[in-house]
Amino acid sequence: MEQIDNFQQDKAYRRAKKRVKDLKEFYKHFLLYFLVNAIFIGRRIYKDIDQGDPWVEAFTDRGNYDFFFWWGIGLIIHAATVFIAPNILSKEWEERKIKEQMEKNEVG
Repeated sequence: MEQIDNFQQDKAYRRAKKRVKDLKEFYKHFLLYFLVNAIFIGRRIYKDIDQGDPWVEAFTDRGNYDFFFWWGIGLIIHAATVFIAPNILSKEWEERKIKEQMEKNEVG
């Protein structure tokens, strides 16, 4: 019985470690996204103003935000894989479904 408990603890530890690694990678990605885009957007707005565009036009020029937008879609996909997908089709979900199917077969 103790071996089963140790195995379950080891399995839970490995899942938790992977989850923490995934979270850490997402947070790094988010920080990099924020910093790089702040620099690029700021540089492009500064360049527009330096070339004579009014402040309002420089800040509302959609072209200044294209990189931010497309990388943002990638970041959303990354967030979905970290926060949504593991909960939908996780090992726990799979084990729960197997138990449900086994119980249905026993009853029926």
